[in-house]
Amino acid sequence: MTTLIEVINHGPLRELRLARPPVNALDTELCRHLIQAINQAMSEDVHGIVLSGSERIFSAGMDVPHLLGHGDDKHRLLDSWQAFFGAVRTLAECRVPVVAAMTGHAPAGGCVLALCCDYRIIARSPDAAHPTVIGLNEVQVGLVAPEGIQRLMRRVVGHHRATTLLVGGEMVPAERALQIGLVDEVVDADLVVARAVAWLQNLLKLPRQPMLLTRAIARADLHEALHADLIQLDRFVDAWYAPDAQQALHGLVARLGKG
Repeated sequence: MTTLIEVINHGPLRELRLARPPVNALDTELCRHLIQAINQAMSEDVHGIVLSGSERIFSAGMDVPHLLGHGDDKHRLLDSWQAFFGAVRTLAECRVPVVAAMTGHAPAGGCVLALCCDYRIIARSPDAAHPTVIGLNEVQVGLVAPEGIQRLMRRVVGHHRATTLLVGGEMVPAERALQIGLVDEVVDADLVVARAVAWLQNLLKLPRQPMLLTRAIARADLHEALHADLIQLDRFVDAWYAPDAQQALHGLVARLGKG
């Protein structure tokens, strides 16, 4: 079986590295593997998780060509999105701290994964002409970010700024993401994972139960945001088939050179 999640242990910490070339696009299988990897880490009493990606890309978000390949099969499409939101909820509900070690770009679904983590570290842009970017660009590809996903963005950057970013589907360079609180650190790409491990190691020095219980209280709004009533997956899937959404999605695939 193909390994879609590489497991690297750092003492009591575990790095889960997305490993689906070329851009860690989130198809149904990768999402299910991520759920399994997190659950396995919990069963083995791992004390903290680092979620990382590959060079220059954390995750490109949902695999749109894969989703369009479902055609008019609404049940398969619903299954794929359920797998994605299942991975998102598993990450959000993880009972130990998780750091997003964004080794590169994190658009759309990649950004959603990061927003569910406790701390976000992203690779510094190589230069001004080639920024490392993060954001929820759903509008640009013809999708609507559900209320629950919008809440994830609001809880880290504030209501007004989240609205501006979401409505415009804006992708934010790493350095600006730091200024607005969308990420917590910007470091050289080869240091991203090491910094994530170091941040978790500092947490492990604290009294364990008080830290975990305080964290649970602080993240209650995150769990609430991902409640099914705030995602409304049936409505989301129906919107997928709207003509303007389909036009934008097929346009995206054409730009990717896969259409």
